[in-house]
Amino acid sequence: MTAVNVYQQRPTTGAKAESPLHHADLPSLVGKGRKNAGVILREKKLLGHLTIRGDGHDPAFAAGVHKALGIELPGALSVVVKGESSLQWLGPDEWLLIVPSGEEFAAEQNLRAALGDLHIQIVNVSGGQQILELSGPNVRQVLMKSTSYDVHPNNFPVGKAVGTVFAKSQLVIRRTGEDTWELLVRRSFSDYWWMWLQDAAAEYGLSVQA
Repeated sequence: MTAVNVYQQRPTTGAKAESPLHHADLPSLVGKGRKNAGVILREKKLLGHLTIRGDGHDPAFAAGVHKALGIELPGALSVVVKGESSLQWLGPDEWLLIVPSGEEFAAEQNLRAALGDLHIQIVNVSGGQQILELSGPNVRQVLMKSTSYDVHPNNFPVGKAVGTVFAKSQLVIRRTGEDTWELLVRRSFSDYWWMWLQDAAAEYGLSVQA
């Protein structure tokens, strides 16, 4: 196996970590707002994000990913969720792995061990993006306000994920359940999207979940 310099990038000394929406103090909003709100927002903060590049047509690559993660390599425009982890197709030779906070280092080690000498690239992008989860009966209406992409169930089934224009910017929309959607957003735009969602969801009621 080719030697690769892999190291723990997440501080393990008790260093303070703040999410992109730390200043919004979302925990203080839990339990407030309209009862039976149509949209529920949860910041899935400080997760581990890794991009994986390799030859998706190579059976050895697909088998290695499955061996390391226990997740089948997803095809175009799809995301596979297993527990608190997920693997999403980003392009013909690129995927995004999201794992619980603190597990990204072990996940990278497992991947490199399983993929051996295959030509791959694994990059930790945890600090540059995050996920906002939206659930509830009116989420699709909010999405329809925000993007021109067709989010009708016939076109956007559970398990689909697409990069698109959203609120005059760009992000990835992932549908992970019948009434559950995730927005994969760049860290620097988190505040903008938080303000947008407050306005777009106002008529349905927006509540924050821990």
